[in-house]
Amino acid sequence: MRRRREEPGWLRGAPPPRWARLAPAVALVVLVLVQRITPGDVELGYFLAGLPPVAAFAYGAAGTAVFAAVVLVLVGLPSLGIAHARGSDLATVAVIGLLSVVVAWVRKRRDAQLVSVRTVAEAAQLAVLPPVPEQVGAVGCAGLYRAAQHGTLVGGDLYDVRVGPYGVRALIGDVQGHGLAAVGTVASLLGAFREGVLDDAELATVAARLDRRLLADAAAESVAHAELFATAVLVEFPPGLDLVRIVSCGHPPPLLLRGFTVSEVDVDPGPPLGLGLAGPTPTEPAELRVAPGDRLVMYTDGVTEARDAAGNFYPLAARVPVLATDPAGLAPAVWRDLRSFTGGGPRDDVALLVLSLTAERDGTRDGAGDAARNGAQSGKKRGPGVR
Repeated sequence: MRRRREEPGWLRGAPPPRWARLAPAVALVVLVLVQRITPGDVELGYFLAGLPPVAAFAYGAAGTAVFAAVVLVLVGLPSLGIAHARGSDLATVAVIGLLSVVVAWVRKRRDAQLVSVRTVAEAAQLAVLPPVPEQVGAVGCAGLYRAAQHGTLVGGDLYDVRVGPYGVRALIGDVQGHGLAAVGTVASLLGAFREGVLDDAELATVAARLDRRLLADAAAESVAHAELFATAVLVEFPPGLDLVRIVSCGHPPPLLLRGFTVSEVDVDPGPPLGLGLAGPTPTEPAELRVAPGDRLVMYTDGVTEARDAAGNFYPLAARVPVLATDPAGLAPAVWRDLRSFTGGGPRDDVALLVLSLTAERDGTRDGAGDAARNGAQSGKKRGPGVR
């Protein structure tokens, strides 16, 4: 689902709303009519001098100049009966109008610069963490991502789903910290994961690659934070096999949704990435038999540690079966339910990834199916399990 924040279009470079453009004109007409019907010794015409600055927020330099000229004529011609400005008063109104034109010109330029900067920033963030496609290989995907820092698309959580010669692999993780300070670590992990999808035959080797990446970044003098670590879960759908392999690196285990029954996948939690505790022997992945229609729900602690007004944690496992029938999909339904539960949304980064096996699978393309079958029969002793 889209990760763009719901923000007013005016702030994204769209034309100002109609009410903002109509307000100065309506105020001009109202002030003129009220002045015409009030006694002659009460002058309201000088309030017109405040309209050009108001117009500068909704119009460009030319439109503001028109308002300033109209106001100058109304207050400068005694025959109109609006005001009786003379000398310094008239000069003051003229200076206000001129300054309003300058403000409108500067505002338009700053708005154009802001739109350009936001466009570049959003493109850069989406390049780091692009939206998850609906289908990757034989796996259906749905993603939810919300950054805690307002106005950003990427925070301290990450996920990705990629297809490679060893099947479809997915990653979800949570790095140290959140917001823009964690984006560099997110980019490093995602880059290492995408390389591992193509190069590493074993899922545990991909996890070891991510661990080495964080250790190298932490040792580099150019990295601002000396200690970098992350929790993560990696999953693999081998081509031609109705199973999923799972490696956990200190991260909450996925949920298996089978029909309307939810169970927590039984996977040994290894140490978090970046601490150098994994050792030379990679963690043995857990294997879980899946069938078409099963859904694997992966999430970060921004979901399960969200609290309501009474301090209760969000019960994701209990809510998933209820929300699974939502026509809009499970991921958007969880986000709506989470916002309602917390009264506006959690204050931490939120990531949710829903993966499902499609009914039709072709595991023999490019020889990947035979390689996966051989790998599944050589030393994979960990059986399926849920708890």
